[in-house]
Amino acid sequence: MLKVINPFNGLIYTEIPFDTSSTLQKKIEGARKTFQKWSDLSLDERIEIIKEGISYFETNRDQIASDITGQMGKPISESYGEIKGFFQRANQMLSIAKEALEPDILPEKPGFHRRIEHIPHGVVLDIAAWNYPLLIAVNVVIPALLSGNCVLLKHSAKTPLCGLHFEKAFNGVFDGLVHNLILSHEQTSELVGNPAIDHVVFTGSLKGGLAINGAASRRLIEVGLELGGKDPAYVMDDADLDFTVSNIVEGACYNSGQSCCSIERVYVHESLYDSFLKRAVDLLKKIRLGDPMEESTSMGPMVTPAAGEFLESQVKEAVIDGAELIIGGGRHPDFPGNYFMPTLLKNVPNQARIMQEESFGPVIPTASVRSDREALELMNDSKYGLTASVWTKDRTRAEWMAKRLKAGTIYQNRCDYLDPAQPWTGVKDSGKGSSLSRYGFWHLTKRKSIHFRNPTT
Repeated sequence: MLKVINPFNGLIYTEIPFDTSSTLQKKIEGARKTFQKWSDLSLDERIEIIKEGISYFETNRDQIASDITGQMGKPISESYGEIKGFFQRANQMLSIAKEALEPDILPEKPGFHRRIEHIPHGVVLDIAAWNYPLLIAVNVVIPALLSGNCVLLKHSAKTPLCGLHFEKAFNGVFDGLVHNLILSHEQTSELVGNPAIDHVVFTGSLKGGLAINGAASRRLIEVGLELGGKDPAYVMDDADLDFTVSNIVEGACYNSGQSCCSIERVYVHESLYDSFLKRAVDLLKKIRLGDPMEESTSMGPMVTPAAGEFLESQVKEAVIDGAELIIGGGRHPDFPGNYFMPTLLKNVPNQARIMQEESFGPVIPTASVRSDREALELMNDSKYGLTASVWTKDRTRAEWMAKRLKAGTIYQNRCDYLDPAQPWTGVKDSGKGSSLSRYGFWHLTKRKSIHFRNPTT
């Protein structure tokens, strides 16, 4: 039996039985059978059915928001915000589906008809993470279904009810479109190797991604991996400081810093460094920790006690390495459970573990720099490459940095945001493949060449 623990009070939020070999096999067979019917429908027919399925999330938004908060601890206001983001991403993919999936017609050649079709893989296994349990799943589920695939959704053991909501939403309008799986790590690894699975998408840690990629390496199938980040921000000497600090603090602490694209290290031009730190301290002090079901709470608990212990170890090592702790640095003394105080560190060496290893929490390690080139070198000094942000009024300087930064997304005066019109992708150990945008459809389809010749030619 899978027991889900509420990270706020430590109580069991729900219990769900694991899939047995027989129930898993039934779901696999159901998905394959449904795929034949689903992929035969026209795209227009699929769009209308998917729209009907999406309406479930509006009808049940209060229960879904409560389940998100109860399972992983984010403030209820952020859970409602995630539902809003779910609709934005789903509607974006619906709006571009026809253009993205229409065949590529090659230039006319007398006596021939040639085109390239984008056809579904078949059964897609989506292994989704807990930190944004709707957004991470919707990135795959909606474009996969639009493309004609069926989905086996193995959600995180921390947020299985979110997988169940997807199953109810889409199986309620077309039986067998999405099956929710409750599996152990061992069962999941075995499933990746099952020949009934045609494509795998994994969102999670680097360690988990390597394990899934290894399990899939026994087969000739594609695997999409959206992994970790150590996303840097660089505050240039011409930055609007109030605007910049406000956005960086939010980008580091939103969702308790439990985001693959949260700000995890900050480099500030030396002329603004002291002012940046002062403003950051003022904002961090205003963050209100508390019961995540209360609207006034602005930061909830970490998902597990181990997450706080990990952050404490990073902070302690950074101080030993020469950093100065300005505020925070440990679990909150006034709250039981998993609360970690918003943390700011000064003069952190770039080789410190907190500058190199993903933190996944509300910590802001900082360092001052003398120039754009120095900032660039430090920002690229990482095994990760998901996003990077530069804070400046100068578009030319931002473009110079963007050309040289090694990351999937480069922001100017923004951070910790996914635009569903653009591909979400990483370089280096941040993953491979793309989700969202037209490229998210290509990731969930394969190419078929049609080459017809007129027999009289």
